[in-house]
Amino acid sequence: MWKPLTLAITVSLAAQAAVKTDMLVSGAWLADHLKDANLVILHVAPARTSYDANHIPGARYVAFGELAVTKDGISNELPAVADLKAVFERAGVNDNARVILVTDGSVLSATRAYFTLDYLGHDQTALLDGGMEQWIKDGRALTKDAPVVAAGKFTPKPRPELIVSTPDVQKQTTAPSARLTLLDVRSAPEFTDRGHIPTSLNANWTDSQLTGSSVLKSEDALRQLYAAAGLAPNKTVVTYCNSGMQASQSYFTLKYLGYDVKLYDGSLGEWNKVGGAIQK
Repeated sequence: MWKPLTLAITVSLAAQAAVKTDMLVSGAWLADHLKDANLVILHVAPARTSYDANHIPGARYVAFGELAVTKDGISNELPAVADLKAVFERAGVNDNARVILVTDGSVLSATRAYFTLDYLGHDQTALLDGGMEQWIKDGRALTKDAPVVAAGKFTPKPRPELIVSTPDVQKQTTAPSARLTLLDVRSAPEFTDRGHIPTSLNANWTDSQLTGSSVLKSEDALRQLYAAAGLAPNKTVVTYCNSGMQASQSYFTLKYLGYDVKLYDGSLGEWNKVGGAIQK
């Protein structure tokens, strides 16, 4: 009984798209490329305390509050495109920049920044695997000096198709598309006890990282995680959580694995506000 099941899983995993290796860089890679002419390291965090104490040489600080705003009572929404353009130009981002995102603490500020740049059409963006915690643990170079940054020239090319609206989600709950899957990335207790959007599957975003770290698990482990959750490789996955933060990490991870993925930016904050159905 076990051999056919094992074979089926192996075939299913093999059918997945190739990993987008350019989306994730190691500390060793970054250390070797710190002086690349087009490299821009953005240290994204809610406050600059840790950045001022120690950061990667050449990294520029970007306040997370400039990348997520509250709209109509819904938190962590995308600011206007013009405002985002100004933020990234102040940080010295040009159209040809290879942007590396890093944060201290939880990876979520960095993954949300990744989604923001992806939405704006900047394809040359990657995360530093493990963030500042792993960089420091590996004993790599640090500085307190903030670089002098010349303003960049950044041309947004918005991709509104990456964002799923509440009406789209409502339609999925009443007349589900066979090509679409809603993925709740909160913990299993939240999914079960607090309830979820009908038709949703569940895979906790933290399960894609090594325990006690923001380092991503191996490709095989990640594919097993999402296969176990019921995700099919040929479907579009829409990630959501409470406010679009945790969902951005799963958005990043699924895109890294080659899935066609979108984000329900309003997530449960907006869903509950409009009185959307909840299933337990």
